Amino acid sequence: MGSFGVPRTNPWLTVEMLAPEGMSAASVGGQPREFAGWQRVVQRLLAKMPSAYGLSTRTACEALTTASRDAVDVDLRVVTDAGPHRMLARPVLGPAGDVHAVRLWIGPADARAPLPPSAVGGIWDMASQTIRLPAGVTELAGMSPEDYAPTMSIAELFHRWTGFDRHAEVLDLLYDPNPGASLQFEVTVGISARWLISMRARDDLRTQGAWLLIEDTGPVDPGAQVTTLERVALREAHRRAGTHLGVLQVEHASISHWLTDPAPWVRWDNLASPVEVFHPDDRAQLAEVAERLRSGMAATVSLRVLNHCGGYTPALLSLYPYPGYSARHLAIAEFVRAALPEESVSVKTARMVVERTRCRTAMAEEPVPARGRLSWREP
Repeated sequence: MGSFGVPRTNPWLTVEMLAPEGMSAASVGGQPREFAGWQRVVQRLLAKMPSAYGLSTRTACEALTTASRDAVDVDLRVVTDAGPHRMLARPVLGPAGDVHAVRLWIGPADARAPLPPSAVGGIWDMASQTIRLPAGVTELAGMSPEDYAPTMSIAELFHRWTGFDRHAEVLDLLYDPNPGASLQFEVTVGISARWLISMRARDDLRTQGAWLLIEDTGPVDPGAQVTTLERVALREAHRRAGTHLGVLQVEHASISHWLTDPAPWVRWDNLASPVEVFHPDDRAQLAEVAERLRSGMAATVSLRVLNHCGGYTPALLSLYPYPGYSARHLAIAEFVRAALPEESVSVKTARMVVERTRCRTAMAEEPVPARGRLSWREP
């Protein structure tokens, strides 16, 4: 067993406070703890300390409570049989200034406490289907200031994660925010960054959706990265064939994530809400498809999708039931550009950023159908 006599071995404990139900241990030293009881984790840390009588979970609770209630750093000095010790508590803030977690460190008063890894809180808002993140997220590896946006869709966040395969679990929690539901997982961001993400569903006066805690857990071990030949070959085959597949929340009319490279002619990111991808008059069609898909049928929908010029491009979406079809109405969609001779329709959105260089290309003006068409077929 380690000893707190060696400062380098003293880990930071992260206690999450993501929901009103209570708090729990999210990680110790960057290692996930799957929402374990924080008192038990503190007791185990104290048990490794040589005769440090005088420290207790009660003292730790006081530090955690003060740091979370006042959103301030706490530095307690405690007299023990082994000499004076320090108990440090550092709050982790979310986009609204709320405390999403508190970092706790305990060690001898003369020991130098290591800096805790970067961490931030996030909020999933069900109404807008967006995740809000504070500017502090740029301190995490894998998120540069140029990539930062205060709000983003879940598809944008998924797009930054490589080799991730728990999309359905995350979407189930986010789109069905039952209080008490929780999820914790690690992701690789970009090439080498690693995050530990903890989330709890909420449906109260503060939030309908979920609160998140994102911790930077250090670089990825190159030896632990496994990329299967099948995955690489399949993605390359889709790229060469020009196939663009995405997963849709059909009832919410939004793209959840891309299974292949995103369709280059679809404006799907940097939007106020992901529903803006589809023309307002066509969104109801996707909700109508839900019952058909749930019965195992496939469908082809003709509608309009946002392009990079601020207008809409006619498209055909071939929709297939998601494997193990979830109650959240997920569907696999193939995006195909359609050429229908109708007038162009523009959209004006406050957050729309017109990419003029792309508008000078052949896709600057797209024909648009007056109204989408819908057909059913057996898969």
